[in-house]
Amino acid sequence: MTAVEQPAVASRRATLTHPDAMRLARDEYLRFADAVAALDGDDWTTPTECTGWTVHDLVAHVVGMSTMASSPLENVRQTRAARKRLRPGQQLVDAVTAYQVERFGQQTTDQLVRSMAAIAPKAAAARSRIPALLRNRTIPERQLVNGAAERWTIGYAIDTILTRDPWMHRIDLARATGHVLVLTEEHDGAIVADVVQEWAARHGMPYNLRLTGAAGGQWHCGTTDERLDLDAVEFCRIVAGRAEGAGLLTIQVPF
Repeated sequence: MTAVEQPAVASRRATLTHPDAMRLARDEYLRFADAVAALDGDDWTTPTECTGWTVHDLVAHVVGMSTMASSPLENVRQTRAARKRLRPGQQLVDAVTAYQVERFGQQTTDQLVRSMAAIAPKAAAARSRIPALLRNRTIPERQLVNGAAERWTIGYAIDTILTRDPWMHRIDLARATGHVLVLTEEHDGAIVADVVQEWAARHGMPYNLRLTGAAGGQWHCGTTDERLDLDAVEFCRIVAGRAEGAGLLTIQVPF
């Protein structure tokens, strides 16, 4: 897909306040660590909906991304390693995740369980300490979303993407293994509501959306005869590109 340049569009920013975003980050890291600790022996070799990844690969990525978020030095180390293997036309984030799977995937399952438990509070604390001056800066690399190359602020990555990533992968784990997916209105509902807000802003059309389940709710804007009625997790899977959607549900939101 060819990226469409959008130089006049302002860099995307987080809509959650930094304190609220960091509360969600802390809770999500802990929930993901708990989900990893609950995995059984056979779970680790199970394929996931992430193309080419087993559960072991997926956990290695999240451990790697959490480690990357835990210190500026580790961020630089992983970014440099990924740049060395960057292929023509490949996005840097894809090279980073491939590096994480390769590097942290060398750990045994027990090591990954311990690594996730240890890095979770460190990653959350490091993200919470990033000052507003830095969060307001723009990431040099453009990100491809809905066929367009757009700019993100560091704050959007820190406060939004780095929490959506383990959240969606926690869903991937549950779907791959059949383990119970823990969902609450306070935590998961807040993440879903933020996704809905961004999805609505991206398409800018009238909509009437009802999402069911513990993380669900109702949203609408303008007048339309069509009502979208589906499970909250399934909605997020669709706009994340993990499942097929039609109409306004073809508008993707990055995770």
